[in-house]
Amino acid sequence: MSLINTKVQPFKAEAFHNGKFIALTEESLKGKWSVLIFMPAAFTFNCPTEVEDAADNYAEFQKAGAEVYIVTTDTHFAHKVWHETSPAVSKAKFPLVGDPTHALTNAFGVHIPEEGLALRGTFVIDPEGTIKTMEVHDNAIARDVKETLRKLRAAQFVAKNPNQVCPAKWNEGAKALTPSLDLVGKI
Repeated sequence: MSLINTKVQPFKAEAFHNGKFIALTEESLKGKWSVLIFMPAAFTFNCPTEVEDAADNYAEFQKAGAEVYIVTTDTHFAHKVWHETSPAVSKAKFPLVGDPTHALTNAFGVHIPEEGLALRGTFVIDPEGTIKTMEVHDNAIARDVKETLRKLRAAQFVAKNPNQVCPAKWNEGAKALTPSLDLVGKI
């Protein structure tokens, strides 16, 4: 079953954010757009490249009114040390969320039971806590957050313009489509 257009399930988690430990729940995601980026674990070889990519593009997420959350199956304590010891991860100004109980990875369908790790999953969530986009793939394939930004902006556009859809490769400012019988078979 797809998680698209479902509400984020209740959860409690701890995160390392801007030098402090913070508590997060599903309520923390409400009132703004959120992007959850699941990764297998801290202190790996591929995950820091994704954290750095998100950090390098964080200003664009903030400009779009969205918060980024990196989630691994480690603890928030491990995330503190990861942030302090990795030059790539130290760039992160967003919460690094610990999920040692696997509540989040299970709720979002990205848990790998036999490994106790998460698949690489990316979820865009609207201000009401509804999942609008999801992407899940093999852990050997790192993501490009510019595509996540594009999907975030598309989700925001259709939320503001419910009678329109974003065609393939749509980017902010591009023409959208208004579905109609006249378009069927014409594109």
